[in-house]
Amino acid sequence: MNLERLGSLHPFRLSFMRILMRRIMAEKWQIKAEMFDLDQEGLGTAVYTIDARHGQYSFAVFANYLSPEKRSDRVIADQWDMTVTLCEGRVDDARLERLRSNVPLQEAGRLDSSCIILSRANKSSRNFDYVVDTLASGQQPSLQNIARVGYLYRTTAVYGSGKFGMADWQKVHVVDKDFSRPFAAEMFTCYLIRHFSLEQAEHIARQRCPSTAVELRDDIKRYFGIGNATGLGMAPFLINHPQLVGRWILVRETALARVIKFAACDEDSHARMLGLIDRAATHLAEIDTDNDIQSAANRTLLVELAEARRWLQRIEPTTWRQLVSKASATWTTETQELLNSLLLELHPQLIDDLEDELCVEESMHLVPGQPLTEFLQTIEADYDWALAIDFTKPHSRAVFWYRSLEKSEPRLGNHGVDPGADKAMNLAVAWDVRQCYEQVCECLAVNERMSIADFLLRHSNFRSIVRRIQTLAKDAYGDIQANLLDRDVLPIHLLRCKLSFFGVSKFDPKSRMWVRNTMFQGAPLVSDIGTEYEDDWYFPVMPRETASEHD
Repeated sequence: MNLERLGSLHPFRLSFMRILMRRIMAEKWQIKAEMFDLDQEGLGTAVYTIDARHGQYSFAVFANYLSPEKRSDRVIADQWDMTVTLCEGRVDDARLERLRSNVPLQEAGRLDSSCIILSRANKSSRNFDYVVDTLASGQQPSLQNIARVGYLYRTTAVYGSGKFGMADWQKVHVVDKDFSRPFAAEMFTCYLIRHFSLEQAEHIARQRCPSTAVELRDDIKRYFGIGNATGLGMAPFLINHPQLVGRWILVRETALARVIKFAACDEDSHARMLGLIDRAATHLAEIDTDNDIQSAANRTLLVELAEARRWLQRIEPTTWRQLVSKASATWTTETQELLNSLLLELHPQLIDDLEDELCVEESMHLVPGQPLTEFLQTIEADYDWALAIDFTKPHSRAVFWYRSLEKSEPRLGNHGVDPGADKAMNLAVAWDVRQCYEQVCECLAVNERMSIADFLLRHSNFRSIVRRIQTLAKDAYGDIQANLLDRDVLPIHLLRCKLSFFGVSKFDPKSRMWVRNTMFQGAPLVSDIGTEYEDDWYFPVMPRETASEHD
């Protein structure tokens, strides 16, 4: 649960996108355009119907004109190129008008509990018009250009779990069983945004030059993903849902443990691992980022992957434990975790049953009868990392987290400089633990027979952190081990952790506060559903065909 290690995680076989695509392909979901009413500029309305295994859904898209100066990834934006909703059942004319009146408003609108997801996206200023113009002229877009920006649209928010009147998670989990796994509906929405972006670009090209326009080749279509901009808004989720995050980590570590313990490094898996390392290296080399830290990390990763490949060829290990031990002793955390992700690709028969273990009923319970001496031992055992922090140092409590009233986004403020510390978000787990620990020690010095109930009757302000400590003590993985008040805290590690479980790739940090990335790049197309499927689109690489080839 070390923050640096969590910030080094890569997508893996049990990431939410991968699980979703396996379900869609295995169950042969039917996705059809019920309405595709777009004008020559691609503006208008589209409605797709989805017939899944357990139910029928609709995906409504509203594509509107957005002036360039209005295009923004910020939450405070009030206009977008595309707004969408995923909802239950069919959309008739009356329902479509209700959606048209609310979906484009996003946070300012209101939906009902038949809607599952609300989202929006903006065109890539570098890619969308270029791709349309190229297709209209009868050519395919340059693969080098696509590699630099692997999407036509970038999402700026994907809302679910009961926001703005929509169905809450409990309903989705129980009733909409096709989306009963974590973030399945959110990921599916992003997948359909990708699908619409490709259809919209081809539509505009045909309208612009019907005599010369061509469609994208399927291999190039698959190389397009859907972009995503993720900022501080995602970070509090990991702190506020420690049981869920702990379960995700447990599933990942269980999968890795099974491979290390039960899978043999035979000739076939050895050869496949070498091939996966080559693919991952090519994928990394194709990432375009102007972030110096990320670029340096990618270069180091490429060097160490080459070393790992040479070691595998020279040693020819008989167990994967040998590789994991070598990585732990020799290479950086980033390389260790990438190799772990690759190992999980080799033995799906050992881990795929864990797909249904990613949910957990979240609830924190106070145990008032626990002896305070026993509770003290729990803190010392489970939160030794927090007790090791020297909170007397000025940098250790230099920042606070707050939600901006003006911009509606989580922000970091500087203690003693910025106002609002009295309205700080409750994310300072390490500091709370330390304060609680010191008060417990003081109470036990007076009466060592005290219980938790006795303690909280005197110090009720610690009720929340006591309940958290007691609850997480029962879990294999507890709190993320980080002081989020430290001046040098890197929230981007929190973002990277959650995004790895989503399954995103090609991280392009824009600061220590937010990152751009790509989703579903390499994934099957809607037109691929029903065909023979091999789940091999992870670490996507550029198609082999040369750039600007005529169709």
